[in-house]
Amino acid sequence: MKPMHSLYQVEQLPTFQNRVYDAEFEAKTCPKGDIRLVEDLRTGLVYNEAFRPELMNYDSGYNNEQAVSPFFRQHLRAVSQIIARHVGRQRIVEIGCGKGYFLEMLVADGFDITGFDPTYEGTNPMVRKEYFRPEKEGRREGFVLRHVLEHIQNPLEFLFTLREANEGAGKVYIEVPCFDWICRHRAWFDIFYEHVNYFRIGDFNRIFGTLELAERSFGDQYLSIIADLRTLRRPQFDPANRVQFPGDFTRGLRLHPSEQSVIWGSGSKGVIFALLMERAGGKFEHVVDINPAKHGKYLAGTGLKISSPSEALKRLEDGATIYVMNGNYLAEIKEMSENRFQYVTIDEQSLPGPAT
Repeated sequence: MKPMHSLYQVEQLPTFQNRVYDAEFEAKTCPKGDIRLVEDLRTGLVYNEAFRPELMNYDSGYNNEQAVSPFFRQHLRAVSQIIARHVGRQRIVEIGCGKGYFLEMLVADGFDITGFDPTYEGTNPMVRKEYFRPEKEGRREGFVLRHVLEHIQNPLEFLFTLREANEGAGKVYIEVPCFDWICRHRAWFDIFYEHVNYFRIGDFNRIFGTLELAERSFGDQYLSIIADLRTLRRPQFDPANRVQFPGDFTRGLRLHPSEQSVIWGSGSKGVIFALLMERAGGKFEHVVDINPAKHGKYLAGTGLKISSPSEALKRLEDGATIYVMNGNYLAEIKEMSENRFQYVTIDEQSLPGPAT
């Protein structure tokens, strides 16, 4: 038996929190799976021990596009500059390019790039609607892995396969959620079934011999890593770098929504927030999102209907409560809603301190 340290458990979360549904019943009865988050005492890595890969089938119904937000587009522009500076612009592959927004941005910036993603719906010939298979591709100068590595059950083996297929070399840009941020903010709404793995900067210091870049980004919620695949190695557990997982991780479930409350953000955080709050007795009228592809659809798990901002704001009385799923977007949301409401930013409610 593998030596493990148990961190967190939660049952029956939607397997795809980034898939929306055409009907309420379909959303409520969507496929679900369990979370048993553990720290591996051989490698020091954190992952969901209960993950079942056979439940995952990424297709065109999957939608995790965040680039409709000006704030997120600003983040992507910064990432483009990082990749150009550290990896270069020639012979680049973006693995898991989603709907292709970032790839199109890189093309406009002069990148020679090919994208791979089975969820892609566009017509750009530089994107292949399939999973990337390292053994089928030729030598590339660099790879972009934005929010991909956390979805792969065996991330180390994937990286080793990538290095071997690329003749033992190549730069890689990796962007993943920051597990230290999740722990500090008691962000129980950031634990998803889709995410098998949860990374810290210390993990990448042990996975690679040398990091050209290792920093937090997107309001400290993400890790941005630049590494050379030549320095890839198998990490060893470091007792001095143990996971500091808070005992009061789910303290934010003590929030009590008012009668007229809505959730702003139908992405991953919104799905888990709505579901676990519902299980704790909280009720919401509906969910607001600026992504037009989600309007009129239903949220996985709870079946809450997703409305456009213009539709939702017509129904809300001044002073109603809006639960903001990501504090990075608070300024945008206040401007869009004319600052007429009470705004509760959930990632600030769960910080250490007296319970409210």
